[in-house]
Amino acid sequence: METLDQSARKKLLELAQVLVDQRAARIIVPPNENREGFWFGGGNLSAGPDGSLYLIGRYRNAGDSRTGLGAGSRGLELAIFRSTDGAKSFHKILSFSKGDLNVRDREVVSIEGAKLLFGESGVELFVSTEKSGIGYPEGLEAFLKPGTGVWTIDHAQASSVEELKHAQVSTLVESADPRWLHVKDPVVFRTMHGDTLLYFCTHPFNWSSSNTGMAVRPAGSDSFLAPDYQRFDRGYTWDVAATRVTALCPVPQSGPFAGHPDAALLFYDGAESLRKLEEHRSAVSRPRGYSCEELGGAAFADPADTGSIERLSLTLPLFVSPAGTGCSRYVDVLAAEEGYYVTWQQSQADLSQPLVLNFLSRERAESLLL
Repeated sequence: METLDQSARKKLLELAQVLVDQRAARIIVPPNENREGFWFGGGNLSAGPDGSLYLIGRYRNAGDSRTGLGAGSRGLELAIFRSTDGAKSFHKILSFSKGDLNVRDREVVSIEGAKLLFGESGVELFVSTEKSGIGYPEGLEAFLKPGTGVWTIDHAQASSVEELKHAQVSTLVESADPRWLHVKDPVVFRTMHGDTLLYFCTHPFNWSSSNTGMAVRPAGSDSFLAPDYQRFDRGYTWDVAATRVTALCPVPQSGPFAGHPDAALLFYDGAESLRKLEEHRSAVSRPRGYSCEELGGAAFADPADTGSIERLSLTLPLFVSPAGTGCSRYVDVLAAEEGYYVTWQQSQADLSQPLVLNFLSRERAESLLL
């Protein structure tokens, strides 16, 4: 159901594209090597109680999830960086290996997206990993390829970021349903009413698509309610194979959104196919997006109404890198008092994907909606 008029939609689209400014962004965390298959990603910023900015993400080296670790080390390190100068520079303060994130007898095969959430009792870590020792549902066992595993989302809590290194890691979200067997890439958003929304990516057992689920932790509660695995399904055109929510950003209360504190921009990754498509020689040449090389889109959401998401990027992606494959994914936005810190993975001419950052002042953001 459409809730935005054309004027409001146009203003939101302009705001989104200025936030994710492909040419203004600068590299803040390079990958281990500047070549295809290497990136630092799933990264995002959180504001700590000490006034520092904390960045979390994982280093990924070349590898292929279809063939297991025989093709490369893939997601090998979860890292946390701190900035004390307003995102001008970042310094690594904590590192987790795959073994650090094992849960009981489940060994981590690869590390994926993660998120930090600060609160009154300290800091929470949400992290997704691919693990051995889980298995596929009965009758589908043969679909689990040697050297691969099943994705789950885990959780740890500590009094400080540094203490997370010693915190117990336990599984928070997992699924045995073949329709959304793999769950990963947690996105955490605290509403103005105190509820915690946990968005996550899902894949079926045969990895034929990617969609978004969500779980809610009500204000004052210590646990999440049962997840809705069909919170935001894939689209119809450029995002027909994948729709993975990566961030929610409160819309400035300006212009048509004045007096609407629950209005939010929702950012997501999309793809036309999970495998690279061959183009017809006379067809319009364009990035189509595929697994590990997704493109970016946006939607309008009302976190107070969990059934309300309206796509803004209906026919074409909004965010495409000017270099490499066009990949532009894992957008995350930290809304601070001074403005908006935006990070994402951006394809380069050498086909690597460093984490890049753009900053938009709050004054400029508000003026774009007038």
